[in-house]
Amino acid sequence: MSGLKQDIGLTQGIGLLSTSLLGTGVFAVPALAAMIAGQSSLWAWPLLIALVFPIAIAFASLGRHFPNAGGAAHFVSLAFGPHMARVTGWLFLSVIPVGLPAALQIASGFWQAAFGLDSLGLQLVQLGTLLVIWLLGMRSAGSSANLQIVIAGLIVAMVVSIWWKGGITPSSIDWPSYQALSAGPMFNTLAVMFWCFVGLEAFAHLAAEFRHPARDFPRALLIGLLLAGGVYWGCTVAVLAFHSYGGDMAAAASLPAIVVQLFGSKALWVACIIGYLACFASMNIYTQSFARLVWSQAHEHKPNAWVARLSRSYSPLNALTLVLLCCLVSSLAAEYLALSLDVLIVYANGIFVFIYLLCMLSGCRLLKGRSRAMAFIGSGLCLLLLVMIGWKTLYALAMFFVLWLVLPRRKNNVLLAD
Repeated sequence: MSGLKQDIGLTQGIGLLSTSLLGTGVFAVPALAAMIAGQSSLWAWPLLIALVFPIAIAFASLGRHFPNAGGAAHFVSLAFGPHMARVTGWLFLSVIPVGLPAALQIASGFWQAAFGLDSLGLQLVQLGTLLVIWLLGMRSAGSSANLQIVIAGLIVAMVVSIWWKGGITPSSIDWPSYQALSAGPMFNTLAVMFWCFVGLEAFAHLAAEFRHPARDFPRALLIGLLLAGGVYWGCTVAVLAFHSYGGDMAAAASLPAIVVQLFGSKALWVACIIGYLACFASMNIYTQSFARLVWSQAHEHKPNAWVARLSRSYSPLNALTLVLLCCLVSSLAAEYLALSLDVLIVYANGIFVFIYLLCMLSGCRLLKGRSRAMAFIGSGLCLLLLVMIGWKTLYALAMFFVLWLVLPRRKNNVLLAD
């Protein structure tokens, strides 16, 4: 779609995706996985990467052939028409009430760990976070990408430092036997861990802003996925090695606790800053993606509307303003209702897996050859993930059917990619 500035390169794309995937999960989810499955979580990460990889290849092919700020909604529009696209777009936006409050909870928790903030202080941190994201949104996506490359480097450096100082080596890792694995805990672990690999659909909204989308978008997506998966596995090894999980310890405090144990109490604020920046990076790409989805839909149907206007730097600032206001309201509501972090994560995961499934089904129609085969495999894997999440997918299903009935219908053509 014309209008957005194309200034994202390969390295910037890797930085954007890896920080999107690491973001809010890298500090909290390894500890949550260890609490659920113990040592078996070491096998859960490779298994999850294997499950997500065909989905990632299909996403890469869709983004390569059909780069557009509409992302998942655009793919679905080409395959199944504008009505299903509108449903998909609004389904993606329905993540805001559950996903973004969870991200803000994790991010503000690092400030609490470092400075002992009270409830009011945490709310001010959340408000300040949204304000900084809005200020970044005044510039093009390339500006955010440069910042997130630095954040990705800090995360990797922290994990490498923990392994080095803690004396962790591949030979010292206590892998459980296959016989010790149990389906129930493994499924529950994967349902939570999938939170770490949501971001592919958000990254798809940025495909049109790559300088060379056909060449660099697929490479950035696959390299970023493998980099993030390796970091998550490395964090889990450290959490298990130091038994830094469970009890009264908050999940997001597991890695900072290890840093303090290895490097002293003065290093706590360093770990908390890196943790906050990781969360910030993930929230930034998501809110920017939400804004691009809102802008693309408005630009297509009502190009003169306020929300369809671009800023002087060709960024969808008005759409971002609307998205961030919704974030703020949702965060305050989650705080008032005292919704727990794990509940918010799993409900959001149901939405993401459902959107992944719609994109994979779109790939089955739009793609050909190996990419189409990956889309078929990805569709089956998404159905498997929905089964793992269980009854908590009802939020996603309810939103889908409500949107299907309420939103108006239009016609569209189907395109095929070689």
